[in-house]
Amino acid sequence: MPGIAGIITKMPRERALALLSRMVAALCHEAFYETGTWFDESLGVYVGWAVRKGSFCEGMPIKNEQSDVTLIFSGEEYSGIEKSAELRKRGHSLNGRRASYLVHAYEESKDFPLNLNGLFHGLVADRAHGKVMLFNDRYGMHKLCYHESNDAFYFSAEAKALLAACPDLRKTDLKSLGEFVACSCILHDRTLFQGIQVLPGGSAWTFRDGSIQAKETYFDPSEWEAQSPLDPESYYMALRDAFATNLPFYFTEEERTGMTLTGGMDTRMIMAWHKAAPGSLPCYTFGGPFRDCHDVKIARQIAQLCEQPYNVITIGEEFLSKFSHYAERSMYLTEGGADVYRASDLYVSEKARELAPAKVVGTYGSEIVRHAVMFKAKVPGEGLLSPAFRPYVLEAETSYHQLRRTHPLTFAGFRQSPWYHQGILALESSQLTVRSPFLDNDFVRTVFRAPQTDTINGDIRLRLIREGSPRLGAIPSDLGYGGARSLPASSMSRAILNFTFKAEYAYDYGMPQWLSRIDHFFSPFHFERLFLGRHKPSHFRIWYKGILADYVRDILLDERTLSRPYFDRKVVEAIVEGHTRKGLNYTSLLHKLLSVELLHRTLLDVR
Repeated sequence: MPGIAGIITKMPRERALALLSRMVAALCHEAFYETGTWFDESLGVYVGWAVRKGSFCEGMPIKNEQSDVTLIFSGEEYSGIEKSAELRKRGHSLNGRRASYLVHAYEESKDFPLNLNGLFHGLVADRAHGKVMLFNDRYGMHKLCYHESNDAFYFSAEAKALLAACPDLRKTDLKSLGEFVACSCILHDRTLFQGIQVLPGGSAWTFRDGSIQAKETYFDPSEWEAQSPLDPESYYMALRDAFATNLPFYFTEEERTGMTLTGGMDTRMIMAWHKAAPGSLPCYTFGGPFRDCHDVKIARQIAQLCEQPYNVITIGEEFLSKFSHYAERSMYLTEGGADVYRASDLYVSEKARELAPAKVVGTYGSEIVRHAVMFKAKVPGEGLLSPAFRPYVLEAETSYHQLRRTHPLTFAGFRQSPWYHQGILALESSQLTVRSPFLDNDFVRTVFRAPQTDTINGDIRLRLIREGSPRLGAIPSDLGYGGARSLPASSMSRAILNFTFKAEYAYDYGMPQWLSRIDHFFSPFHFERLFLGRHKPSHFRIWYKGILADYVRDILLDERTLSRPYFDRKVVEAIVEGHTRKGLNYTSLLHKLLSVELLHRTLLDVR
């Protein structure tokens, strides 16, 4: 994903610039990226960046009028319109660039970057005070990796840029790999590579004379946890005001913005309160090859009511014909942040960019408002793990359960989001500017004040939708919640929709082996068409035994794969043969096996 990369060091300038050039090149993934570099030898700072053309942080670096403070910023900050106007009134020149006000925000605030609202990371080189500050957003969503050596501090949005400068770091961290196998992401603030860490959320680290001086944090979620809860009605009013007041910042005129629509509540909340002019907001949903799923049916209705253009981006034949490309590219971009089945996120993001280079999403809504848990730790069975690797996966399971022993909103916003969601965000951000109002500082701070009873959380989104747009509130969700139907009809609808949702999951992932054999026997009758595509666009169980079977076999039965020290080769062979030829169901295990192998081929084995 676009971001910054650099070195803080006392090494000779020529060597530092040569290393910086390699690091920046490693971040430039697309033709529509722009790159640049800047350095100050007196401060020992050498920094570069990759940025999507036309995005908020285009036009780096930013300098103050005296040119003694320089800021390099990546990501977005969501209160810029008001801050820019205020700074212009006080006589600051902003040079026509959207992010220019940030350097003045640094000069005028002792608490910088505490006063920023968004997902970002950046660097300030302050020659007037002889210091450099490296910082990121309070959630740690805009990832920044780092490595400390004897002669330099290296940092980058992606670990692969650090590997370009320090190839000796290309060594697998088995603890991290164990977490990836158990959790589909890496926990804490580590990467796949020994010696490369991730800057914790809410960091503001200071450097002087080319070396680290202080590793400080400007924010801790315990500050929000300590707020007193509100009564239900006061909470509703406060949450409504925080959402409605800040939502306009996520839709800008400078960059054409689209809207991803689903059949759920989170994107509906946004559409209910964002009153876009007719025809101005391209909307789209991701569909599958069998039928229009409930997301598509409901989203089309929402777009029509809001008088917005609507498209369906289908995950079908074109994606599957290029699956090897998207699978390998996705594992390369996420660096252990997502499983291989997320390759479809990269594909649909490319298609979405053709409609608009920025998008607003409902992601994190149910996680923040309802504390929804999106990932769990699961130790693969079937005798798959080797005796040497199994302890690392078991340790990951233990670590996960320990991490859950915290405030549920702290887990959702400050652990789940930067660890599990960050890989998905990396895929989307490689193509698009991605914005979610559900990680807005004011919104999340307010949710921490929810009443201690759970009753308000179950209904509050429905009430927000109905107040923002009664017409949108009259449409039931993809699982039959809300809407204007009578209670008996609603209950029946929910029961049917929940049954078809669970049936589709069972058919795609949870089908037991005895039933898989029966289904395999009757496969010529295509019974899957009775279940699949009603709720989900991707169907890897049947793809892995059909159109993708040769790819699965080529990768997983290759001698390189079977020689890995993590899995029992005979069990791997049995899983592949059982799924692709005998009608058994090993979809989740195949995801994991393919993911680990592609991580090796794209990142770990590269020399």
